[in-house]
Amino acid sequence: MAQVGHVTLVGAGPGDPGLLTVKGRQAILDADVIVYDRLVGAEILALMPQTAEWIDVGKKSNHHPVPQQRINEILLEKAKEGKQVVRLKGGDCFLFGRGGEELELLAQNGIDFTVVPGVTSALAVPAYAGIPVTHRDFTSSVHIITGHAKAGGELHIDFDALVRHGGTLVFLMSVASAPMILQGLMQAGMPADMPAAMIERGTLPRQRKAVATVATLTEKIQQAGISSPAILIVGAVCSLSDAFDWYDRLPLHGVTVVVTRPRARAGTLTEKLHRLGAEVISYPCIETEIIWPNMPVVEALASIDQYHWLVLTSPAGVDTMMRLLDAAEMDARSLAHMKIAVIGAGTAKALKERGLRADYIPQVYDSVHLAEGLIRLVQEGERMLLLRAEIGAPELPQMLTEACISFDDVAIYRTIYRSERSEELAERLERGEVDDVTFTSASTVHGFVESLPEGTDFTKFTALCIGPSTEKAAKAVGMKTITAANATIDAMLDTLQEEHSHEFN
Repeated sequence: MAQVGHVTLVGAGPGDPGLLTVKGRQAILDADVIVYDRLVGAEILALMPQTAEWIDVGKKSNHHPVPQQRINEILLEKAKEGKQVVRLKGGDCFLFGRGGEELELLAQNGIDFTVVPGVTSALAVPAYAGIPVTHRDFTSSVHIITGHAKAGGELHIDFDALVRHGGTLVFLMSVASAPMILQGLMQAGMPADMPAAMIERGTLPRQRKAVATVATLTEKIQQAGISSPAILIVGAVCSLSDAFDWYDRLPLHGVTVVVTRPRARAGTLTEKLHRLGAEVISYPCIETEIIWPNMPVVEALASIDQYHWLVLTSPAGVDTMMRLLDAAEMDARSLAHMKIAVIGAGTAKALKERGLRADYIPQVYDSVHLAEGLIRLVQEGERMLLLRAEIGAPELPQMLTEACISFDDVAIYRTIYRSERSEELAERLERGEVDDVTFTSASTVHGFVESLPEGTDFTKFTALCIGPSTEKAAKAVGMKTITAANATIDAMLDTLQEEHSHEFN
């Protein structure tokens, strides 16, 4: 008998990837099949494993290319194939999300399912706009209502009851119907000067808001050109929006940044950009691959005792070296007799995480300064082992050769260029929707350029570079550049904030 799978309904939250629950994230990572909506945030979609089958059912306001009944059938079919299926929905599964309908067919067919609730936009979006939905000085209740009406249909809302209760009112899916809602509330006796707000793209870096009164908000929405997705909030608590607005004040709010680092190493930079308020587009355009079989590295490890210095030029080099040691049934103790030199703080950190400390780090994190430092430090008769990329910076071996230092330059990994979602990124670049692209090596520049269509205009954004060699590669293809004072992630972020502080001031 074929094994029957399992379906997990996951509420992805309102868009900010930090609001995805821990349980929801794990379900995504473990999935064989992911059925998702367009309202799920891009950074959450980026978590979907490459090994999973992705099924885009495309649901967004007034546009359902895959009917709900067909979505229900897809979940059932994939579960019957023995798959671990995730149904990924924006917001919460059960708050106007039709999650209950999707479970009915599963229950009728004896399919096991799990529900992972999501953070609802009804509460999160007001919070990101400085609006507490309840406040002891204003109201002790909140009411969540769908503002959606079928095309050409009427709203079925008891306005009299809502006004009588006197709580904060949150209307979801309400952009098109906002004028009718506001008019209906006033006709039911709500004061015309009651504060009200419409929040567009809530919890996302390009969030916008219009704050007015029930009498004047419609005009303000039209003037601002606010469109879906957005929610309407009505109540005295909206008067607190300016005073409590923490999100719009983040230093990189409204700034869109592309991160090109390999997927495995993008986390720290991406997380810090999110905390500063930036919209982050994850675009890993390079990956590293261990070189194997590799006779030069086998010979080098077999005669490791002949070397006095070990030189590593990237965190990827550290990772690969430890894997090679393990494959050779060796460990860090085999390096005890050697001094270790690294190119910068990132490589030193990767080394320290494995219980090893660097003996030398140049003050300027590049190959030239690394070579200069080694030329001063290496004693006569000492031999050096360089473990690095297949195509590495030429300056290091050139300068060591000129200084008559004995070394073996062994390639242990190669860089592979990737091009995921290149058409989508190219379109955003063309529309001028990207402010900055981060480059942490010359290879990320090359990978970025190769992944995009010929004729892409590289002058429409600023290239944020980690160091001089990266800057040189970016300028060679016509990019406008800014370069961090030091070759560290924190220095890159400081440079980015300084750039945009001039624009906002």
